[in-house]
Amino acid sequence: MARPVKPSKNRSKAKTPSKPAPTHRFGLIHRLRQAAIVLFLATTVPVLVLRWVPPPGSMFMLIDRMNALAHGEWHHRIHYRWVPWKAISPQAKLAVVASEDQTFANHLGFDFKAIGKAMEKNLSGKKIRGGSTITQQTAKNLFLIPSRSYLRKILEAYFTTLIELSWPKQRILEVYLNIAEFGHGIYGVGAAGKIFFNKPASRLNSQDAALLAAVLPNPKLLRADEPSAYLQQRQDWITGQMRYLSGRHFLDAL
Repeated sequence: MARPVKPSKNRSKAKTPSKPAPTHRFGLIHRLRQAAIVLFLATTVPVLVLRWVPPPGSMFMLIDRMNALAHGEWHHRIHYRWVPWKAISPQAKLAVVASEDQTFANHLGFDFKAIGKAMEKNLSGKKIRGGSTITQQTAKNLFLIPSRSYLRKILEAYFTTLIELSWPKQRILEVYLNIAEFGHGIYGVGAAGKIFFNKPASRLNSQDAALLAAVLPNPKLLRADEPSAYLQQRQDWITGQMRYLSGRHFLDAL
């Protein structure tokens, strides 16, 4: 007769089944990670491409055209012609820096001192003043819509950082000079020089360049073809600042 088998002392106790891991949480994290990667590639690839390729236009140009169509201006034309760095007058390069961003060669996309001054002035209830650098304006004009929302400011800072990390200063200024708005439907020094002075961008002198730079704060109101007393005063101030910057061989530092 077979002996009964005694239960082994080493036999482990039956384990209770563990609760299944919450897969929905990991699925959400995975989808968010994928969305972040797609968003990163969708924004960095155009910035990297435009490091070498002339932009076919800008977001501001597209919005300009759409607004014209919405108001029935079917014949509204966008004047834009790309001009490479070597074909742009040094005076035009110097004028926009003197007017818009004199610390351009030294900052990393943000002039925090200028931003602080702008915030002080705006909080005091005086006329709203901007503290944007040329890099910020390039990012805004190329990729964003002209709004004052916090989201747009965050996106502007993001694109500004991408541009500063991937473009040299010379390229940033070259693109800005080509996409900045100088009048109704007039973008870039190539189109502006031809329309206002009947000159190519390479032949713009200090007075021409200073007048174009003077309209940049508000190109829809200030007109280079009909300069007001205020615009002429601003032109004179810019030419003085150009002489100061030129004395430091400013463009050689870019």
